[in-house]
Amino acid sequence: MTSVCSIAVGLVKSRAAHGSAAARRLGADMCKELKTKVLRLLPPTSNGPSVHQESLTDAEILSCTVKALKEGHVVAVPTDTIYGLACLAQSSEAIGKTYDIKGRNAQKPLAICVGEIQDIYKYCKVPVKEALLGDLLPGPVTLVFERAEVLNTDLNPFTSLVGVRIPDHAFMRRLCQMCGEPLALTSANISSHTSTVAAHEFEELWPKLAVVVDGGPIGGKSRLGSTVVDLSVLGKYRIIRPGCALSSTVDVLENKYGLSEDSGEQ
Repeated sequence: MTSVCSIAVGLVKSRAAHGSAAARRLGADMCKELKTKVLRLLPPTSNGPSVHQESLTDAEILSCTVKALKEGHVVAVPTDTIYGLACLAQSSEAIGKTYDIKGRNAQKPLAICVGEIQDIYKYCKVPVKEALLGDLLPGPVTLVFERAEVLNTDLNPFTSLVGVRIPDHAFMRRLCQMCGEPLALTSANISSHTSTVAAHEFEELWPKLAVVVDGGPIGGKSRLGSTVVDLSVLGKYRIIRPGCALSSTVDVLENKYGLSEDSGEQ
């Protein structure tokens, strides 16, 4: 299990060819601070930098990640669209850490991620047919509903709505199931920076994370992230973010379930 500490020392050595005392002190200081576990979920298939020396089983990686989440830490995880930062949605402290790590505007919401469609009903007020949920999830779509009272009031306190995801990604679904509660989820990048589709692309965030799960490169979604659609108004839908699955999502909503687009006009 490779820690960022060892990576940091390597970087310091490579940048200080003559091994100055200052460089050695810097490496030691970095070792004290950086305790991130970088875990390889799948064999690497990209040409990006390889910093992993040991592979664990998926079960071991899941256990390690669940432990970090339960201890209130923030972790990085692969999804079916882009890499994300995750923490327990019911932990106000962990939510605060997530905003700090990203430098995210406090008025921008975090979505929640669950493992099963039935979990959505625990945390959201759902006015659409369950079959509609099944047609869109698991998948690269975030559905926005009125939030249920049980959801942490410190999560997006400025709105009565919440976005919910079930990524079409076996590791993420199992992670949510093992946690037994929703994860708060946002993209693994500094706010306003480009979304990431490989673990090394957000390497500057690693020191602030307890675990980085490297699932290899994520392809085919053009860094657009999930399609975000508001379904909180009965019989209506409103696209908040086009994302990577706009056409297929609208097709299901309009042609199969007869929803009409909410223009926002009264």
